[in-house]
Amino acid sequence: MFRLPRIGRKPVVDPRGARRYTEEAHVIAPRDVEFSWDGVPMHYIPGEPLATHTINFMHLVLPEGERAMSNALAEALPLIKDPRLHEEVVGFVGQEATHASSHEGAREHLSSIGLNTEPMTRKLEWMVDHVLGDRGLKGRAKHAWLCERLGMFAALEHYTAVIGEWLLNANVLERKGMHPTMLDLVRWHGAEEVEHRNVAFDAFMYVDGSYARRVRTALLASFTLLVLLLSSLHYLFKADPSKDKGRFWFLQLLSAMRRGVVPNIALFVTEIPKYLNPRFHPSQLGSMDAAVRYLAQSPAANG
Repeated sequence: MFRLPRIGRKPVVDPRGARRYTEEAHVIAPRDVEFSWDGVPMHYIPGEPLATHTINFMHLVLPEGERAMSNALAEALPLIKDPRLHEEVVGFVGQEATHASSHEGAREHLSSIGLNTEPMTRKLEWMVDHVLGDRGLKGRAKHAWLCERLGMFAALEHYTAVIGEWLLNANVLERKGMHPTMLDLVRWHGAEEVEHRNVAFDAFMYVDGSYARRVRTALLASFTLLVLLLSSLHYLFKADPSKDKGRFWFLQLLSAMRRGVVPNIALFVTEIPKYLNPRFHPSQLGSMDAAVRYLAQSPAANG
């Protein structure tokens, strides 16, 4: 029977990489957050248009992606008989819904001050509906497609946990003068990604656990996310109406990565071997203590 480990304790991992829960852990639950966008400028990381649009990638992509992820996990719930994992999945779905609505609010604010995201948003909505939806399948095909989506989302959650840890520790954003509302949004989100970093993976392992599917979906998720990032940055930079945004967005991206203002896109390669290690478990990522400490002081989560 699956049970959760306490914060800070290492889980027991079987040869497939599935965790055997041995002790209790804290509860994963959505938080009531509220963000005020008044006064948030177009370039809320001053002097860093491309770094700003790298954060905007989250506002653009996550509302649709996290709804698709929540739908797949909700579809898997009846198959998860372990009470503790079932409870975690319910909390995960609630947190993802809050993330989606919060980033959608940021996206709407940016649109109101001149950053037209509507064309790209429509394309993402179409992709999610037609590629990542349930497709109306029945029987074995329905179950196989659910397992495929769970594998994909488990791999994507690996990246969100890695980036969440980066956001919690990126003091460069404060030094750059990032607007406090946006900084709180991404750090609150990053902290919750670290907090629930194991849930999609554990659900996938419980419902399916195929290593071949894990490899296939990890490679597909990595490639898809990288392509989405680069195409979205190109779109956002082109849609930015600011006269002071500079030129050559890709060179700006390389500069921001070199200076540590954004995560290095090399992680789409370097993280794959870690994730595909048969003994890997997401509880090895990030610091739960750091995540919980930030969530205890987040202005939006404690307002």
